[in-house]
Amino acid sequence: MIAGLLYVTYGRLRDVARVFTGVPFAAVGGIAALWLRDMPFSISAGVGFIALSGVAVLGDMVLVARIRQCLSMGRTAMEAIQEAAVSRLRPVLMTACVAAIGFLPMALNTGVGAEVQRPLATVVIGGIVSSTLATLIVLPVLYAAVSSSERTPSAAVD
Repeated sequence: MIAGLLYVTYGRLRDVARVFTGVPFAAVGGIAALWLRDMPFSISAGVGFIALSGVAVLGDMVLVARIRQCLSMGRTAMEAIQEAAVSRLRPVLMTACVAAIGFLPMALNTGVGAEVQRPLATVVIGGIVSSTLATLIVLPVLYAAVSSSERTPSAAVD
């Protein structure tokens, strides 16, 4: 469903694939966080993975939208990627930090209902950390690699 909404937004499968790269990294982070906290997979952890998918896509969307904007202004692919990475570092980090900090009380809760809240929050926090790293490191590299195979910068904007 997320991929379909991304296609409606961008209209290009390449951009959908670029934005969607954060989701597998987020899933790995969520699984690693459950493993580190010695928690089993549960229904609430599954709900956490669903929520995490949306949050993971958000940071990538911010970066890809800025890259496309820079390309439409006539910059080369490398200039657009560098400018987007620098100008969108703070928004990407703030989005991730707000979500992670917001789930921190749930992850540390020991009161009534904690057995439901902790797995969900653990998945989201772990996934946000790995997804944000992927957004800041992997996505620009992937964009540069794929952009070099495209014919013209204007083709990347369409």
